[in-house]
Amino acid sequence: MTTIATWNAERAAEIVALRIGRTGGTAAAAILLPVLHDLQAEFGHIPDDAIPLVAHALNLSRADVHGVATFYHDFRRTPPGRHVVKLCRAEACQAMGGERLAENLRARLKIDWGETTADGNVTLEPVFCLGLCACAPAALIDGKVAGRLDEHKLDAALAKVKP
Repeated sequence: MTTIATWNAERAAEIVALRIGRTGGTAAAAILLPVLHDLQAEFGHIPDDAIPLVAHALNLSRADVHGVATFYHDFRRTPPGRHVVKLCRAEACQAMGGERLAENLRARLKIDWGETTADGNVTLEPVFCLGLCACAPAALIDGKVAGRLDEHKLDAALAKVKP
């Protein structure tokens, strides 16, 4: 489980300033992605309040920042659950039973892709290739690789992240 901070505009401004300082004069558009990654690493998501803050700091329009934050599927707009399960949806994983595994997991958790369980414990996200095709089906559970999954292995991995 990763600890994330509660949204704080002052801390967000510090994070943006640090990234700007580390890149020393790099064009604002070139550091937008790293800034958004830094904010998500700190707060677990890119809150609506971050958009104007980043736009102002990088001298970009709010539309530009919003467009990037919503275009890339790795950026979350809402806080994740305490644990994040990223299940591979690519062809190799599907060919090795990943679709059945995904259907069963969504049914057991009673959530769909991009949703969080009612208790706030698990967020389920699709990913499109983890580069673990030889270990299909695969997942990332709180950033840790889990490969050659079946129902039992996935249940065991999830049991470790239950509250």
